[in-house]
Amino acid sequence: MATGIKDKVAILGMGCSKFGERWDVGSEQLISEAFNEALADAGIERRQIEAAWFGSALDSVNVGNSAIPLATALRLQGIPVSRVENMCATGTEALRGAAYAVASGAVDIALAVGVEKLKDTGYGGLPVPGKGTLNDLWMPYCSAPAGFAQLAAGYRAKYRLDRDTLKKALAHVSFKSHQNGVKSPKAHLRKAVSLDTILNAPLIAEPLGVFDCCGVSDGAAVAIVTTPEIAKALGKHDRVTIKALQLASSSGIESGTGDWDGSNVPNTRSAAAAAYKEAGITDPRRQLSQIEVHDCFSITELVTMEDLGLSADGEAWRDVLDGVYDADGEVPCQIDGGLKCFGHPIGATGLRMVYEHYLQLLGRAGERQLKNPTLGLSHNLGGVPYNGVAAISIVGLL
Repeated sequence: MATGIKDKVAILGMGCSKFGERWDVGSEQLISEAFNEALADAGIERRQIEAAWFGSALDSVNVGNSAIPLATALRLQGIPVSRVENMCATGTEALRGAAYAVASGAVDIALAVGVEKLKDTGYGGLPVPGKGTLNDLWMPYCSAPAGFAQLAAGYRAKYRLDRDTLKKALAHVSFKSHQNGVKSPKAHLRKAVSLDTILNAPLIAEPLGVFDCCGVSDGAAVAIVTTPEIAKALGKHDRVTIKALQLASSSGIESGTGDWDGSNVPNTRSAAAAAYKEAGITDPRRQLSQIEVHDCFSITELVTMEDLGLSADGEAWRDVLDGVYDADGEVPCQIDGGLKCFGHPIGATGLRMVYEHYLQLLGRAGERQLKNPTLGLSHNLGGVPYNGVAAISIVGLL
């Protein structure tokens, strides 16, 4: 019977580039920036890496459609390198490949890399200029803000919230993240923003304003993984291990039937249930020390609190306003500023989230360091609320 990979895989080293408008470098330089940090952190030589997984979603101009650019950028000679893509869960998908390879015994040391030069693609979250066959098959023709604004409409309708109450809760989501992002040297946006500024910003898609939307950035993140036994033999006495790694995809029933009320993301709930079972978590609000969730839009973060079982259904807006998810709250969320401050270079985001947990667990987070963290959860949501993919990773000290 399958038992999962809890504590079968240790993170030997991690690295992360500076996120932002990195016009001065290409994807190869971003990868190298993150990889060099991870390799030094791991304390191994490049030749000890036995397999690699390379995640990039939209940037075919810079990195093509194969794994060759990673192999050449890092001179990974003669080892298997696999290219993966799973929308906004791409970085987590790369980590999943590397972790499963180690857990299975196929290799001793594996590499996971996520990168995106999203600025170079011209992507800005607006509608694409034309409709293709694939687009017609799986997603209605709309912009990302419009798709997630529908989630806000469904949530508000189900729980009979007035417009101002929801707006205040959404504003606090962004306000909290901007306050945290000031303390993150690698974040794209490092400026505190007042609640009044957020509330009075121009609308993008009702009720989402400018500050309810994450930015478009370039960035890369890297993880080197191995077994806990090898990590110990290499002198890693404080070992961060993977407690769970789960992914759930929608079959399209949300938009194809009348069963979904538009107030939540069902596949996030499926992924969370599987991850909690794998990690042995029975009370996530009490057991999780910190969370990084897919705050592509402020409403996404708010609804995710309920989908992860941290807030009761219909109560996340209240918990947000009560400061439950603030830096000094019960469950700190986006302690590094999240997507709101880092932006969302798609291939890198999932690994960037794990990087923050890794730093926190090892006491390396500087002025944003939490007190005695034990478990960190990362959540990615790819696609749109009514048809997409959700990924959950949970890490902690062994």
